[in-house]
Amino acid sequence: MSITLLIIVVTIAISVWAWNNPDLMNRWIMNPYQVARRGQYYRLLTSGFLHADWGHLIFNMLSFYFFGSYIEQLFAFMFGASSAIWLIGFYLVAIIVSDLPTFFKHRHNPGYNSLGASGGVSAIIFASILFRPLTPLYLMFIPIPVPGFIFGIFYLAYSFYESRRGYGNVNHDAHIYGALFGIVFMIAVFPGVLPSFFEQISSWRLF
Repeated sequence: MSITLLIIVVTIAISVWAWNNPDLMNRWIMNPYQVARRGQYYRLLTSGFLHADWGHLIFNMLSFYFFGSYIEQLFAFMFGASSAIWLIGFYLVAIIVSDLPTFFKHRHNPGYNSLGASGGVSAIIFASILFRPLTPLYLMFIPIPVPGFIFGIFYLAYSFYESRRGYGNVNHDAHIYGALFGIVFMIAVFPGVLPSFFEQISSWRLF
């Protein structure tokens, strides 16, 4: 089984388990207040394996599958026999890093909770876009494909807007910081990707 599929299977299993075990959901969900007051830092990671419902879970896991498969191949090329460790580490660290701003922002709010793999998935998506910025992707509100780098701009703008609105417990900040982590990580381990990215998008024409 590929690492991508392994992560998906584990995430689905834990999410379903938590839906049927409210105590587990309460102990593993991201609650910055509990993290700060009780030192429950594990929530920064465990919340990335929980989801609100089937729609939330399926959307995240489908996104992870389509982009993660490419990143897994890329890591195999870059890191060889240790690629599995790199990929798992990249994904898990992305979840933690993307939750840190939420922790500092809401650490005095006992009623705030968030969950989902969005931070790790965003890191995977934007790492892929960095290498293949012209791959056509679909925006939810536009039924025509757009190049990946334009999709990325809209994705970040939408996440920023929703984060400022502050409605619900969808962690839009995790989308943003997960994406930034994915970009920074890939540039750090493979600096040549940045000039390649700009070379590719410079050749793009709208018409």
